[in-house]
Amino acid sequence: MFDSLGDRLGGVFKRLRAKGRLTEADVNEMLGEIRTALLEADVNIGVVRNVVERIRVQAIGAKVAEALDPGQQIIKIVNAELVAMLGGETLKIAYASQPPTVVLMAGLQGSGKTTSAAKLAAWFKAQGRNPMLVGADLQRPAAVEQLKVLGAQINVPVFSAPGDPVATAAAGLAEAKRIGRDVLIVDTAGRLAIDAEMMQQVSDISAAVKPDYTFLVVDAMTGQDAVTVAKAFDETLSISAVILSKLDGDARGGAALSVKEVIGKPIAFAATGEKMDAFEQFHPDRMASRILGMGDVLTLIEQAEKVFEKEQAEAAAAKMFEGEFTLDDFLDQLQQIKKMGSLTNVMGMLPGVTKEMKNAQISDDMLTVTEAIIYSMTTEERRKPEIINGSRRTRIAKGSGTQVSDVNKLVKQFSEMQKMMKRMGGMAGKGGKKGGPMAGIPADLAAALGSRPGSR
Repeated sequence: MFDSLGDRLGGVFKRLRAKGRLTEADVNEMLGEIRTALLEADVNIGVVRNVVERIRVQAIGAKVAEALDPGQQIIKIVNAELVAMLGGETLKIAYASQPPTVVLMAGLQGSGKTTSAAKLAAWFKAQGRNPMLVGADLQRPAAVEQLKVLGAQINVPVFSAPGDPVATAAAGLAEAKRIGRDVLIVDTAGRLAIDAEMMQQVSDISAAVKPDYTFLVVDAMTGQDAVTVAKAFDETLSISAVILSKLDGDARGGAALSVKEVIGKPIAFAATGEKMDAFEQFHPDRMASRILGMGDVLTLIEQAEKVFEKEQAEAAAAKMFEGEFTLDDFLDQLQQIKKMGSLTNVMGMLPGVTKEMKNAQISDDMLTVTEAIIYSMTTEERRKPEIINGSRRTRIAKGSGTQVSDVNKLVKQFSEMQKMMKRMGGMAGKGGKKGGPMAGIPADLAAALGSRPGSR
């Protein structure tokens, strides 16, 4: 997501950093390129005009002119504007004092509304809540059945009844109160386009259940059209926030960058993949950081904490810093990393990852190759990779369906990683400070990502 915008802005800032001071011509050239980058990202033209003008006012100020590093000051200004465009602050969910907290889902047909409703239920469940889903989309064939299938996957009950959607929603609310569910998510009907009948129905459902939050689901891949849809729904429902679906499929990101400024409502959540757990709160500051190539370590840590057992991770880190980390331990960590999702997405969260690295053939195949090589080793070879001589490497390559060069690369990278982590452990023992771009990331994750074994 936002790949093209990030690449364009990265090129602008690279040239800015090379300048000792900025002239008015430099600023004008930069603003022109930022304007082009935003338009290419399918950002609303009115939003582009406003943002560029705000950057211009700040860029020609005395603070930038007198700065020792004016390029860095410009980056700070652009970063702040991106954060504002994306919503400013993360939406914090406030739960109703009298449960359940009611969430109404609205959106066009095909926007991913029903799937997003189930993903949102899974997110609430991960927060320790007890959600229930209501299938009030009685127009679309199999909509309720789809919701029931998704509900079964995440072990969340689904209520629905044939007939009137408004009565079904009201009955669902009564059922949630009866069985003690503290979050109720109501999935409503969509249409292929905005029409009066759909708007009236969803408005009637809203009046019946009195939602604490009304989330509009928009397809991020529809670009500026998503903003038009958001404006129409907001006029009828007064939406609370937007959920962006299919954000992983849009390299431009125009919808995300336009919706807040156009309708004044934040983005609450974003779906970043097809799996039920590929759904997360939208953090404007973190997303802006990723767009500008500064990584998103906080989200990376949060994802790591979901899959890495704390005691297991600490034990593995201790072994690394003592130089006792084996290929068996390394294999365990790779399998944990695979649970975090796409390797490309994980790499995108690391600060300092260059455009060349992002464009490299980084895929889950790398992890698969590494696993195959390690599985083809004997127990002794995994424990002491230094004994792997030429004949052993040939045997391992044949057993794993790889080349000897792949085995050589893995053994060499693992050896280098062991030495590096042992040195870091020695520094920490002497009161040194572990830093660098991976500071704050679990040590086993950082090392596994840093060496990128199995790269071919």
